[in-house]
Amino acid sequence: MIGSMGLRIPRATSLLLGRAVNAVATNQSAVVGAGAASIAAQRRWQHYLMPLRDNFEQEGIRNFLSPGSVNMAYTEYQTFILEKLNALVAGTDFEQKDTKSIVLATARDPELAHVFNHASMAHNNHFFFDHLSPVPVKMGDKLFYHINENFGSVDTLRDEMIGTAVSMFGPGFVWLVRTQLPGQPVALRVMATYLAGSPYPGAHWRRQEMDAQTAIGSSPQGLSNGQRFFERSAAGFKGSKLEPTAPGGTDLIPILCLNTWEYAWLREYGTGVGGMGGKLAYAQSWWNMIDWAKVEEEARLETRILTGGDSSA
Repeated sequence: MIGSMGLRIPRATSLLLGRAVNAVATNQSAVVGAGAASIAAQRRWQHYLMPLRDNFEQEGIRNFLSPGSVNMAYTEYQTFILEKLNALVAGTDFEQKDTKSIVLATARDPELAHVFNHASMAHNNHFFFDHLSPVPVKMGDKLFYHINENFGSVDTLRDEMIGTAVSMFGPGFVWLVRTQLPGQPVALRVMATYLAGSPYPGAHWRRQEMDAQTAIGSSPQGLSNGQRFFERSAAGFKGSKLEPTAPGGTDLIPILCLNTWEYAWLREYGTGVGGMGGKLAYAQSWWNMIDWAKVEEEARLETRILTGGDSSA
């Protein structure tokens, strides 16, 4: 606006220039001090943005997400969610609890649904980024064995996870989980949670494993789904009694997840119109950047001999 009005800027004298330089230096110091104070204030909160490994924020994840996409999907979005969470839990017992603990503590109380949603979303989003690698990682023998035992092949697992993600009409997460019924061997399963739903057994009444827009209807199966959905949604009213873990006492541990929310992929991959890019291309690229070493470590699998021998450890 100033340039278009043709205003003339007078030449500064040495005295004025010196004052201007001092003023700028003072202002810069104030800004730096304010920034440091802001960071210090943020660190006083229990929930603050955790840095990602391998400098993802600055360098991106090659062949998957650019630095700008990582900034949007993690730095900006995660900061927004954590700021909201901190505001919601300020002055409460949740203020000093980690996000997973908040998820488990609030899952059955409808009055705390807003706290659950923000804590679960922050936890899930970080879980997604924390299982990525800047370079392809070879799958270990133990994990390879169990995947083949449960899915028939690694390619089958890949197709199931990517297919589940693409078929989800609403946003959410696709999980690979380790399950084990009492007295039964370890099993690996794929499951989906919609919105900010949580896979943890202690939060199973807010797992949100179905899309209410498509799974509920007037058919017998749709009515059954609707009954389950509303029972889960209503769970937690004062006096209701629900088991503390998932039905059947299933021990379930999430070991990998794919984020299907549009903020994670739309900037980089577009809508997919004309069969170009979109969520499918995003999910396919994700598969190549999984940190399989971390997945295997968290799965706590037994050592197996791939030739069909007994367990060795």
